[in-house]
Amino acid sequence: MNKTSQHSALHEVGHESSHGTLRSYVIGMVMSLAVTLASFGVVMTDIVPRGFGLAIIVVLCVVQLIVQLVFFLHIGASRDQRANTGIFICTGFLIAVIVGLSLWVMHNANENMMPTHMTIERAISKD
Repeated sequence: MNKTSQHSALHEVGHESSHGTLRSYVIGMVMSLAVTLASFGVVMTDIVPRGFGLAIIVVLCVVQLIVQLVFFLHIGASRDQRANTGIFICTGFLIAVIVGLSLWVMHNANENMMPTHMTIERAISKD
């Protein structure tokens, strides 16, 4: 085997290991469909009490996210996926910080800058 064919064989092995197989895609699709139908069932039927409905939907949402990440985006703990997983976690953390701090700023601005203790008559007389 010459160097070119060795290189292509190694490249194909590395390429195959970073992508899923047909079996993993089918498993991911079936799991995604099952979680979607379960969420739909929670909303459309009265099997689950109303107080628990939102909590169950949030849990199913997280399960759906994990299924999508593992089976379709191939985010995992294997050695060749650690860089992708690290970048994904860092991006998720940055998005959470930006959204969380934006909500905090808007809440504080609403609480501290709105004249909630002022009556309409007093506000009109200030003009």
